[in-house]
Amino acid sequence: MKADFNQKPLQLPPTTWKEKLKHMGPGLVVAATGVGTADLVTSLVIGTSFGMTFVWAIIVGAILKYFLNEGVGRWYLATGKTMLDGWHKLGKWATGYFGVYSIIWGFVYGATAASTSGMAMHAMFPIMPLWAWAIIHAVVGFLLVWTGRYLLFERVMSVLIGIMFITIIGTAILFLPSIGEFASGFVPRVPEGSFFLMLGLIGGVGGTITMASYGYWLSEKGWKGKEWVTTMRLDSKVAYTLTAVFTMAGLIIGAQYLAGSGVSIRGDQGLIDLSNMLGEDFGQPMRWMFLIAFWSAAYTSLLGVWNGVPYLFADFIKTIRKKKEDGVQYVSEKEPAYRFYLAWLTFPPLLLLFLGKPVELVILYGALGALFMPFLALSLLLLLNSKSVLPDYRNKWMANLVLIGCLVLFAVLGINELVSIFTGE
Repeated sequence: MKADFNQKPLQLPPTTWKEKLKHMGPGLVVAATGVGTADLVTSLVIGTSFGMTFVWAIIVGAILKYFLNEGVGRWYLATGKTMLDGWHKLGKWATGYFGVYSIIWGFVYGATAASTSGMAMHAMFPIMPLWAWAIIHAVVGFLLVWTGRYLLFERVMSVLIGIMFITIIGTAILFLPSIGEFASGFVPRVPEGSFFLMLGLIGGVGGTITMASYGYWLSEKGWKGKEWVTTMRLDSKVAYTLTAVFTMAGLIIGAQYLAGSGVSIRGDQGLIDLSNMLGEDFGQPMRWMFLIAFWSAAYTSLLGVWNGVPYLFADFIKTIRKKKEDGVQYVSEKEPAYRFYLAWLTFPPLLLLFLGKPVELVILYGALGALFMPFLALSLLLLLNSKSVLPDYRNKWMANLVLIGCLVLFAVLGINELVSIFTGE
């Protein structure tokens, strides 16, 4: 028997501010999934090199991601259709692009996410090899998502998000800048040699493929219909405000603690080096606190992808097999295509932990990845200005302006990434 949205337990939309805050959750999941160790490293590096100069860039990045996330949520709530429905409406090229992207991206990302989570745990408990910790993290994530219980998944994510935010922000409090120094960062400036770092900071604040999964997470919460749009907007605003604060904390640690130290933070190993420095200067509890934050940032990204991207893939399979009827059809966590992709994320990528990443696969992964966010921005521009959306829920001029800005930003970042990939620079 085919499942549809009417079979999902729905809730009445909240009417007061307090009630809306109680419903927060999907936005935190999508934002925490997007904010990983790479964002922490980027903010630390920029803070170390340029001090508090780029506070404004973090705020701009959070605003851009809010509009992208809000656009995905509004498309779902206003039309009852998923992003795959939208891409299919744009043409077979869009659906096909996602299909190719998802298979290659999932294979390489699965290995990367597992090894990053394993690295953090190995630094705390070096009782087994890093590859063994990586396998454990991948399989535990697989088992948690396989149960098909979204509320359990959301609770686990909420605990990890809390740990991540409290520890990183708590660390940053030790190094708070003066009010004047912090305020100076609100003035837009781009020092010489910092242009692409600045664009990377703006583009990297909590943005990944999982933003396109937001509608499915809204569905799992029982949010359906235009009446939920205001709650969804608050959900997204809370999520990306916290994302900005988290990234700001990394900037402060870099600017106030690492600047002038001669220490270079590069990649996930750099976070372990930083935790050791903190331990030497402030005691072992500080080292442990930072390592736990590192692990939480890595594992929330893994869990969010393990839960969210299989929805997109299962929807993709339904779409190309023409199993979707007119109107919305629910995509279940128990569907074979969902579970196939969950297994695809978990098990085949483990081979890369032993074999290394084939150069050609990494190049293709990087090329497709560089083009996904401009693809999402363009999709939302086209869909949310179309007749598929009632006039009241189409883009206003501000949303169009911001989405055009997103498209340009991600296109420039994508081109720069492609040049770097194919020239080796």
